[in-house]
Amino acid sequence: MNIGRFRQVHTAFACGFGSFVMGMANTWPSYTSELLLSNSTPLSAPMTKAEEALLGSLPSLGAIFGSSIIGIMMARLGRRNGGVVSYLPALLAWAITSIASSIKLVLAARFLAGITGGAALVLGPVFISEVADDSVRGFLASAPIFLYCFGTFFSYLIGWYMVYRTIIWTNLIVCVSVTILLGLVTESPIYLLRQKREEDAKLSIAKYRGLPVSSMLVTDELTKLKQQITSSVEMVPITDPDTKTDESENEKLNLEEAIPQKPESKSTIKLLFLEPASRRAFTVVALVISIQVFMGIVPVQVFAKMVFLQTDPSMADLYTIVFAIVMLAGSAVTAVVSDKAGRRLLIISSSVLVSATMGVLGYLVQFKAGPPFLTVMVIFIYCFSFMLGAGSIPYVLLAEVFIPEVQNLASIIIIEFVWLLNFVIIYIFPYMNDMFGIYGTFYFFGIMGLSNSILSYFLVPETKGLSNIQIQDLLILRRKKYLK
Repeated sequence: MNIGRFRQVHTAFACGFGSFVMGMANTWPSYTSELLLSNSTPLSAPMTKAEEALLGSLPSLGAIFGSSIIGIMMARLGRRNGGVVSYLPALLAWAITSIASSIKLVLAARFLAGITGGAALVLGPVFISEVADDSVRGFLASAPIFLYCFGTFFSYLIGWYMVYRTIIWTNLIVCVSVTILLGLVTESPIYLLRQKREEDAKLSIAKYRGLPVSSMLVTDELTKLKQQITSSVEMVPITDPDTKTDESENEKLNLEEAIPQKPESKSTIKLLFLEPASRRAFTVVALVISIQVFMGIVPVQVFAKMVFLQTDPSMADLYTIVFAIVMLAGSAVTAVVSDKAGRRLLIISSSVLVSATMGVLGYLVQFKAGPPFLTVMVIFIYCFSFMLGAGSIPYVLLAEVFIPEVQNLASIIIIEFVWLLNFVIIYIFPYMNDMFGIYGTFYFFGIMGLSNSILSYFLVPETKGLSNIQIQDLLILRRKKYLK
């Protein structure tokens, strides 16, 4: 691995470790709630049922705030410095938790930890896409998802072996380490160009490519980046009268290439909600992403130990670790097969499997049918099935189905809404268990899986191998088909 590729990997993992921190924060209540609810709590008093719900759900609420402010921080401070600032709330959160004797302070810290997780979800894809080579961009872009799953695994592991205070200090050390790691990366050349720091941008490109600053490859890439962020008409040099016709033609072509800005007469929000293809894309992605939240993976993950305690108490700690490994495996398989099997097939088949496994799981728990090990295996199959498509393909669609003019706005709205739904489902999960029994909650998740498969069959277009223009045409054609 040359030094340039090493720097790209360093940046990808430094960004992705924000998701690692969020994975650890999300799963902390899984093995901590029981202690904090008991009379032997390290806090001044046992927490209530409402406080237990907030303990698991507040990071999602914090993430709504984090994902809304990271764009401003990246634009003003840069990808590296903005990222470092966004990592500080998690560091502060665990510092507060380490000295807290009140559950109210712990809950405030949980909100702060969520800010870092929400920001990381936006920071990673942006920073990685700006520095990675085309040949490894897909691999490096998967780092945040992988590290989130690895964070859950690591959290379950230390929850099994460590005591309350040691776990908190371990989280604090991780936060300090990942903040330093991000602080050591090289700033994005695109940000530097936008700040009119051309020489620094050139040096950044040279570092990320492992080439001398004087290399022609570095100069060529700098020129391409300048063309990306500068008006295309402005980049057309008109100096030689003998070539005026050709350059006028070039200017015309450049203007025509910018015509997707023809909707200059329309605001971005009007484009998103009034243009048929964009409106349909928003409807489809918002629906499938919203429904997959209510298929239960996040609350099952957050309260995994509680779920396993109701199936096989003696093995609960081991099962939570295996659960995290299964999540890792599912996300890895999806990355390999999504471009071969197709988006639509994966999301439909995955949702059907989730529905079936949740139905079986509800039956096994309700009637105590079969040995505990069978119930645990069904949970693992559910987890793998969810990660195989229903939990990942909606985010692939989010990146594919929108025209560039509305991509950022659509992503922000949908991601913010997803964090809000995560907060809701995690908050109500303990109450659902009290009202309907945990088996009733599983049945509900199964119904959501079946609903997702039906909606996906009728609404989700197959985008595998299609260009953005072809996807827009497909969205309009499918809309006309269902309006007839």
